[in-house]
Amino acid sequence: MNTNELIIRIKNQMPLLSKRQKLIANYILNHYDKAVFLTAAKLGAVVGVSESTVVRFANELGYDGYPRFQDALEELVKSKLTAMQRLEVTTNRIDKNDVLKTVLQADEEKIRYTLDEIDKEVFNAVTQEILEAKTIYILGVRSCAGIATFLNFYLNIMFDNVKLITTNSISEIFEVVHRINKDDILIAISFPRYSKRAYKAIEFVKARNAKILAITDSKLSPIGQCADYTLVGRSEMVSFVDSLVAPLSIVNAIIVALSLKKKDDLITNLENLEQVWMEYEVYEDTRNEFYNENDQEKCD
Repeated sequence: MNTNELIIRIKNQMPLLSKRQKLIANYILNHYDKAVFLTAAKLGAVVGVSESTVVRFANELGYDGYPRFQDALEELVKSKLTAMQRLEVTTNRIDKNDVLKTVLQADEEKIRYTLDEIDKEVFNAVTQEILEAKTIYILGVRSCAGIATFLNFYLNIMFDNVKLITTNSISEIFEVVHRINKDDILIAISFPRYSKRAYKAIEFVKARNAKILAITDSKLSPIGQCADYTLVGRSEMVSFVDSLVAPLSIVNAIIVALSLKKKDDLITNLENLEQVWMEYEVYEDTRNEFYNENDQEKCD
C-alpha cells in the first residue's frame, strides 16, 4: 500500500469534484493530521458540508464507504503521529466495554488481509535466499525488537551463522554489520513509526550488495524501497501501540518453511539441545515432579 495513495487520489480526482467536495479535499490536503481524528459528521461540520457529502466524497475517491477512506487517511499519517496523537485517533474506535474482543477481532482482520495480499513467490524466494546465505543478519529495533528476537531464537536452532541486531545505537549496529557482503542476507523488520537507525543500517547494507528482506507494512515504506524482497504484513494502530500480529505470523511462516527444508539437520540439533536442556534444567520437567515417588505427597 502506498502511504501517499490518498493524496494521489485526491489530486487526480480534484477536477471532477463538486464545489463542496473540493472544500473537503482542500481541508484534507492541508490538515490531514487533524482530519484523521474526525468522524464523517465532524469532518463535515468543520468544513461546512453535510455528513452525506463527506461520505459521497469518500465514494468519489474510490473508497467503499467512509471507514475505508479513514483507513487510507490513517495510513497517510500514522508514521507522522506522536504517541499521544495515536492514542487520540484510536480511542473512539475501541469498544471500551469489550476491549479484548475489539483488539482480537482487529488482529484477526489484519492476518486475513495479509494472507490475501502477501506475495507467495517472494516468500518462497526469500526462504531459499536464507538457506543459501553465508551469514544471516536480523535487524529489528524499538517495538520491532521482540519479533527480531523471536526469529533469532529459532533460526539459531537451525543455523550457526545468525547475528541479531536489536540495539538502538547506530554505531553498534554498524559494528555488527560492517563485514556484511554479497553472500549474506539481512532480514529487516520495520513498522511505523519507522526507525531512522534501521533505515541508515539498510542503506549501508545495500551499498555492500548484500541481499535485503524487508518485513514491513508497505513496499513503499522506507526499508521496503531499499529491499530486494519485501513481505508486507498489515499493521494497525491500537491505542498508542501497533498491532504486529500479522508480521509475527509471517515470521512464523518463515521459520516453519525453513524447518521443513532443513528437517534432517534440525532433528540432530534438537536432539543435542534436548540433552543440554535436560542436563542444565532449562525447562520445568513436570513429569518428574508428578511421578517421583519422593514427591508423591505433593499430588495428594
